[in-house]
Amino acid sequence: MMKPALGFSTRSKPWAKAWEGLFASRLGVYICLILVAALLACAYQIRTRTIFSCPADGYNTDRYIAYCHGANYGDYEHGAFQFDLEPSVRNFVMNADVLFLGNSRLQVAFSTAATEDWFSAASARYYLMGFSYFENVIFAEELLRKIRPRASVYVINIDDFFERSESIPVKAILHDPETRSRYEMKRFWQRIHEPVCKTFTVLCGHKFVVFRSQETGAYYTEGAAAQKMTAISYDRVVNEDVVNSNAFNATDLLSHYAHGKCVIFTIVPFVGTKIGNAKAIAERLGVSLMTPVLPDGLQTYDGLHLDQPSAARWSQAFFREVGSRIRSCLEERGAADLQKSSL
Repeated sequence: MMKPALGFSTRSKPWAKAWEGLFASRLGVYICLILVAALLACAYQIRTRTIFSCPADGYNTDRYIAYCHGANYGDYEHGAFQFDLEPSVRNFVMNADVLFLGNSRLQVAFSTAATEDWFSAASARYYLMGFSYFENVIFAEELLRKIRPRASVYVINIDDFFERSESIPVKAILHDPETRSRYEMKRFWQRIHEPVCKTFTVLCGHKFVVFRSQETGAYYTEGAAAQKMTAISYDRVVNEDVVNSNAFNATDLLSHYAHGKCVIFTIVPFVGTKIGNAKAIAERLGVSLMTPVLPDGLQTYDGLHLDQPSAARWSQAFFREVGSRIRSCLEERGAADLQKSSL
């Protein structure tokens, strides 16, 4: 038998085969552990950072997710409106008799049974077209230009609404050509999220989520939200620079999109409600500021938004105070339409 140059036999020794088997076995286990760890890390990321970090209980034929607090999901409602991703929404906005404009404070304050009941009794249609991220007149003008609503009454929450600054979602919508595809992908994941999380609830988290009605724009929240109960308060200081710029921006919007309409200003209370500026802006424009002041007990859950009991009380008081004005405006519009049809 031939031997190699160094004098070692080429025949495998039993201990060598055992070592090779043990090494292969350990390598296989190591690879499996790495794969399992990678899969667990991926699952953790999905469960904590994507739409699957939020519950799915709020879906129905009328509702979609407007916002999910997963770091990789966040806002959807801005894209849904801008890119017409929920096609029935624009029709509901267009055909509303009363259109509400403002930020998420308006959304929370009027997403109540009191609002539904008042409009049901009045046989009128309404739409809450406020948005999160402290949204303002820039995005409102963009949507009003696209949709051209037929509303005869505009209720505007003027708290910072007439400030012209681009929010994070609006900056992306207006300047990033890739934004539409990202929102389309978010819409796609909602179609997966709903059946998966309703069938296998354990796979999905409990982060804060906002569902939105296609028909009325109302908010419905699920999951854990910030709980920092704080009583509302009022800031009566008037900042003339703020009043001047807001009044100028308001005049531009009202002349283009609310000419001949009934316009009602309000301000939903929170911690540090800027009532001084609101009154001055309304007075400058000659528009009524109609906001109920309840004696006590109103509070926010995060310093910014009314909690549910407070929103219920405030919106009920709002319609007690403002309801007759809205009815009068609707009746005038109805009479005008009837007169036109008879000509």
